[in-house]
Amino acid sequence: MSTNYQDDNEGPLFNFGEQGIPAQVISYAKIFALIVAAILLFFVLSFSRSVYTDWLWFNNLQLSGVFVTVLTTKFILFLVGALIFGMGFAITLFFAYKNSGGPTTLTLPEKASKLIDRSLKLLVITIGVVLSVIFGYLLASNWEMFLRFTNSVPFGQIEPVFGKDISFYVFSLPVLNAVQSWLLGATILFLLSTFALYFVRYGIRGVTFSLTTVIKIQLSILAALVMFILAWGHWIDRWELLLSESGSVFGAAYTDINARKPALLILTVIATLSGVLLLINTYFRGLKLLIGAVALWLAFLILVNTIWPSAVQQLTVNPNEFVKEEPFIKRNIEFTRTAYGLTDVSDQFFPVRNSVNSDLIKRNKQTINNIRLWDYRPLSDVYRQTQLIRSYYDFKDADVDRYNIGGELRQVLLSAREVAPEKLDEDSQTWTNNKLVYTHGMGIAMSPVTEFTQEGKPQYFAKDIPAEGVIPISGSSGSEEPDLLVTNPRIYYGENTLDYVIVNTKTEEVDYQTEDGQLFRTKYPGEGGVQLSSFFKRLAFAWQFTDVNILISGQITNESRLQYRREIQERVQTIAPFIELDADPYIVAAEGQLFWIQDGYTSTDHFPYSDPMESGDNYIRNSLKIVINAFSGDTEFYIWDDSDPIVMTYAKIFPSLFRSGEDMPEEIKSHVRYPQGFFSIQADKYLRYHMTEPQNFYNNEDLWSLADEKFGQGETLQVVEPYYVIMKLPGEEKEEFVLLIPYTPNERQNLVGWMAARSDGENYGKLVAFSFPKDRQVDGPAQVEARIDNDQDISAWFTLRCTEGSSCIRGNLLVIPIEDSLLYAEPVYIQAEGVTFPELKRVILATGDTVVMEDSLHEALASLTGDESLLLQNTSQEDKSPTLKQESNSGILSEMEILQDTIKGLKDHLSSLEQGLQRLTEALTNK
Repeated sequence: MSTNYQDDNEGPLFNFGEQGIPAQVISYAKIFALIVAAILLFFVLSFSRSVYTDWLWFNNLQLSGVFVTVLTTKFILFLVGALIFGMGFAITLFFAYKNSGGPTTLTLPEKASKLIDRSLKLLVITIGVVLSVIFGYLLASNWEMFLRFTNSVPFGQIEPVFGKDISFYVFSLPVLNAVQSWLLGATILFLLSTFALYFVRYGIRGVTFSLTTVIKIQLSILAALVMFILAWGHWIDRWELLLSESGSVFGAAYTDINARKPALLILTVIATLSGVLLLINTYFRGLKLLIGAVALWLAFLILVNTIWPSAVQQLTVNPNEFVKEEPFIKRNIEFTRTAYGLTDVSDQFFPVRNSVNSDLIKRNKQTINNIRLWDYRPLSDVYRQTQLIRSYYDFKDADVDRYNIGGELRQVLLSAREVAPEKLDEDSQTWTNNKLVYTHGMGIAMSPVTEFTQEGKPQYFAKDIPAEGVIPISGSSGSEEPDLLVTNPRIYYGENTLDYVIVNTKTEEVDYQTEDGQLFRTKYPGEGGVQLSSFFKRLAFAWQFTDVNILISGQITNESRLQYRREIQERVQTIAPFIELDADPYIVAAEGQLFWIQDGYTSTDHFPYSDPMESGDNYIRNSLKIVINAFSGDTEFYIWDDSDPIVMTYAKIFPSLFRSGEDMPEEIKSHVRYPQGFFSIQADKYLRYHMTEPQNFYNNEDLWSLADEKFGQGETLQVVEPYYVIMKLPGEEKEEFVLLIPYTPNERQNLVGWMAARSDGENYGKLVAFSFPKDRQVDGPAQVEARIDNDQDISAWFTLRCTEGSSCIRGNLLVIPIEDSLLYAEPVYIQAEGVTFPELKRVILATGDTVVMEDSLHEALASLTGDESLLLQNTSQEDKSPTLKQESNSGILSEMEILQDTIKGLKDHLSSLEQGLQRLTEALTNK
């Protein structure tokens, strides 16, 4: 039996079956249910696949504990968030549905009404499930915050306003804010959903919506909950005042403490009182109390949170700002210096003598022999032109480091020769080549920072790809044994390894070129990567990378390994997404292998009173050194600053992830350097925060700036980057690896001082700031650049050679402190038009009163000091370096003797010519 419901004009709309549901609806419902089920199944399987492959990846690194900790925390938070929201949504909507029923004025059949009612229930349940999933996900996304909160380590420093340890603001306050915001959002959604359901149900019944007593009670209760949560938010905002940006300095200032703090306390009371009034409103039928409660809160919000602080600022603070703000300026200086590690900076005086004589040069041979003439940017271009060897290799950039070469500490630039299959010919861009054949890079190029050939090319400590597949590193052309030997120079993990590869397959990998010109092929013997030991694993990864070849390729065996997340920063971030990474990881040759060292930072934006960076963070520490084996991909996290509470908190959360810095192998430890990124942040903050006297700080009486220089082909100035030098710090007995930055006064170009960060041994991390005399002019880099441009001989040289067809590139102008003097050094490169192949041609040296430019560093030193013996002495000093691979001391001496004889001959000829001219003049006169 069926019943037709028919419109008078258009005919039957529904054909109701035995169960009172239209057959068309049942058919569409089944199709819709199948589609939804298929989508849900796909997402469940996709999520399961992602969890499974990630677990395999972490397990290969023996870091499955890290993965399980994060996954478990996310899962628990998701369940808690989804259940709390779901229960709250279900309870409020249940009462709304129950209280919105009643008689209808519409003439729909009973079966149609039931259909609409069931559809509405299904829609409400669907919305509830979706919102529960969303709010569960939102809570789970704060997994790191909750883990830090439950494992927090105290800072041991108390802030003066509320008397709480800094850890409260760093670890607890973000959680309180997150929970308060989550609850507020959920409760507002409950309120809106309840009101919407009432409105819809009344519309379906054909009844005009009105606020009945039951509706008022439920809405009043929900509104009261909103007010209570807002009151809690006002109470939390009191602590947030220590992160205020409204005063003369960052942090709670006079107006914050004397107006906003009591205002927030008042608002907490008013919001709580408004919530109580809303609950009382459940006993009354009118809306006046409900509206009055909300209006009361809004009125006080405007009055005490806006008008009152503004009046205090304008009438009390602004007329006498420094007096009112002085104690808060002191706090800002103290906490900012602490947050950026500037409290232990050693301030010293640097007298600055303008003279650089030959004795000074001779006493500081190691510093002079390590002056960086090669800049990493043009040198990277040279490496790409001369050291790629094969088209499928590439160099990303050159890194600065120091090595013991030839018995001396030498500053070098080196770069990894990484695989780049994307550079192959288009016809060679096959899946087999990209994934199975061209899998790894080979070795490094290394050159000293100072030496260059007569052709303007770098000398090399390590170059090419030897036929034996090992990389010797040597600074002596005549020695049989290299200073360092890299027996396994293969690079499977690096900066350019952006895609996955499959190793140890039936297809052999390209390795290196043998003596007879043949390519040696190999199979990966290591354990890096996930072993594809089952069909199920291959299926999972084929799905993950949407690459069916992983599943069907006959070249893959059960012993094959899939290597992915090979780019080292992606690798580290996947393991520890809570760590910020320095922008410049660098390659290190040690223990016969190649390693990457990546500096890691811990930071927060919740350090009280500390002035923030552009990123918003206002605390940072270089707490981690991360070492990645370029062959196996093994990744080790070493704690380098155990005084940092943030990294020690993470060590409590992930005890299997972190190791003590003392566990780092000594050979690798000798290449640890102070990171430029961290030093740049500290140096930037020190521009103002070297002033510790509040009055000077407030008036900016001694504000500094970073020095400017010319670089490249342009005429505009750019800020000097921090640079590494090997030098002897004033008062120290031996040279060390130091990171420097020069300072100038604000809006002036003369030097006012410099800062150094030490990198070697027990002195690692110590900062030293040197200030110059205030009664004398000390040229800054920009002023030296101007003196270079104004020199007639140098200007003529640039005019002659930097013409059409070639261009001149000016390198970094380095300010090098030597004992109590300053030496300025700038290299000059020439580059042919259309070819990215710069050649180092000239060296410019300067002191406070002299500028010279010569063909080599030694000639420039001799010209600068007037002591030609520096040519021989420096040559003798470097007879073990690659500078003399093409000529010996005897050869140089012979050439100098020839040159001296030639000059003598020219003088004799000139003398004869003068005598002849004199006789000719006399003869003409006699005539």
